Amino acid sequence: MSLWLPRLGPAAAAVSRGRLRSAAVPAARIHVGSERNLQYGWLAYMLGDRATKRFTEHSKIFTVEGNLSSGKGKLAQQVAEKLGMKYFPEADIHYLDRISGDGTLLPEKFNGFCNLERFYNDPKCPDGHSYRLQAWLFGNRVLQYADALEHLLSTGQGVVMERSPYSDFVFLDAMFKQGYIHKRCLDHYKEIKEFSISEFLPPHLVIYIDVPSAEVQKRIQEKGKPYEKKVSPSYLQNIEDAYKKTFLPEISETSEVLQYTATEAEDVEKVIEDIEYLKFDKGPWLEQDDVSLHHLRIYVQDKAGVLDPTALPRFIPEITIGGTEYDKIYYEYRSLPGRNFRQGYNADVGDKWIWLK
Repeated sequence: MSLWLPRLGPAAAAVSRGRLRSAAVPAARIHVGSERNLQYGWLAYMLGDRATKRFTEHSKIFTVEGNLSSGKGKLAQQVAEKLGMKYFPEADIHYLDRISGDGTLLPEKFNGFCNLERFYNDPKCPDGHSYRLQAWLFGNRVLQYADALEHLLSTGQGVVMERSPYSDFVFLDAMFKQGYIHKRCLDHYKEIKEFSISEFLPPHLVIYIDVPSAEVQKRIQEKGKPYEKKVSPSYLQNIEDAYKKTFLPEISETSEVLQYTATEAEDVEKVIEDIEYLKFDKGPWLEQDDVSLHHLRIYVQDKAGVLDPTALPRFIPEITIGGTEYDKIYYEYRSLPGRNFRQGYNADVGDKWIWLK
């Protein structure tokens, strides 16, 4: 069974075992607001709740991309602050922990049996750790992108993110070229990516910070964590190549793209000026109306549904665990504070008005 299933919520996990627990799934969602206690639903739409009424010129999704240690976080924060948008730090392996339950960071066994330190120390680990790590990170990026879309649609406030599920493949591509993962992992990743982002809308703008891999390596050696300093220069070069040869050409078909050197990215006022000059006259966002945005909002607020495609029933040894081990992890996870039921439905962490949801 997929490593994601214990984290998808009781409903998804029970279905995978043939036992759907209806108590874990709310029958209706009739209230509005992603940051309120009650969820948005069809009745709110019927009563006049429209995403477009809240939209302004900066009601958009921006992502800031680049290699490791390229300055993405700093620029993303500055752009968000200047334009009154919400900043989303890059999703790590603990993203789901931070936004669920009581916020406690959980052990590795609840987070894909992976960690970054192990990857840098042994990227060719024979037990498939490298793919487990990237598959888990991809799932967290999918979840975060759904959160970003939900925030945009429910509040009208734009979002600036570090990376996204659209660009995540640059790491997998680099891993494959380095011999860290098998071809079956690459094929599986392509399949889950296609399904996972098919219902999303791509970012309005991608900002790419172009830092040569040699400079990236130098920055890591100067300021990186001890285990990060073991990163292969060719791995960094492959990430850069995947960005420039594949990601940027593909994403430019649906999103605006701005590219800067590390020095140019320091001038945030110039970046803001460039953004203001963009027309945003391409991509699927132009085709949306209140009805389609309503359906998108319904979709992205159902986080278990959003994550379902990441747990496609395919036998990939690197990310598959046995039924006995799965049961143990599943029930242990459900016993943790705030994780017995779907987020917002757990009285043990103070959730209120559960019977109204």
